[in-house]
Amino acid sequence: MPRTEGAPPGADEQAIQALINKWMVYRDAGEWDRLRPIWHEDGRMAASWRQGTADEFIASNRANWDKGLSIFHELGAVAIEVRGARALSQTKMTITQRAALDGVVCDVTAMARHLDRWEKRDGLWGLVLRETLFDRDRLDSVVPGQAPALDRALLESFPEPYRHLGYLQTKLGFEISRDIPRLRSPAGDALIAEGRRWLEG
Repeated sequence: MPRTEGAPPGADEQAIQALINKWMVYRDAGEWDRLRPIWHEDGRMAASWRQGTADEFIASNRANWDKGLSIFHELGAVAIEVRGARALSQTKMTITQRAALDGVVCDVTAMARHLDRWEKRDGLWGLVLRETLFDRDRLDSVVPGQAPALDRALLESFPEPYRHLGYLQTKLGFEISRDIPRLRSPAGDALIAEGRRWLEG
C-alpha cells in the first residue's frame, strides 16, 4: 500500500474537517437550524443519553438547552479516511457537563471520540451516523473543598471510562446505558471494525 500519511489533506478531507468544526460550534451555541444541515436527511446520532435520528437528537438538545442543561465540547485531533463517496473520521474531543449533585455544583470532564460515517451526495458531504466512544472521565466540584455525597453503588454500576458522566446524567433523569462503547472494550473494537467495513463498502 503506498504511503500517503504525509500528503496534505485533499478537498474532501478539508470539507469534512470543516463540518466537524461547525458541529462543535453550532451545537454548543444552540444554533440548531445551522446544526441540522451537517447531517443528511436520514442521519443518525448515538450519544450517551440519546440514540436516534438527527432530528430527535436536536429536538432533545433544544428542549434541554431551554431548561438550562450545560454541556460543552472541545475539539481535539481528527483522522479522516476517504474512499470515494464515503468517509470515516475519528475525532478526539472532551465533553464537559456542569450540574448540581446534592447541592454541590460539579463539573464532569469526559475524554471521548466521535466515530463518524460521512457520505457525499449530490456533490456535498453530510453526516450519516455519529457514534461516541468513551476513554476516560472525572468529576470535580466547582468550589474547592466541597464534595457531593456520591452513591457508590450507582457510581460503580457504570464502566470506568464514563462512570462519572453516567452517574451525573442518571441523577439528572436520563436513561444511560451500561454498555456504551469505550476504550479497550469488545464493543468499542467492534464499533471501529464495523465502521471500517462500512467504509470499504
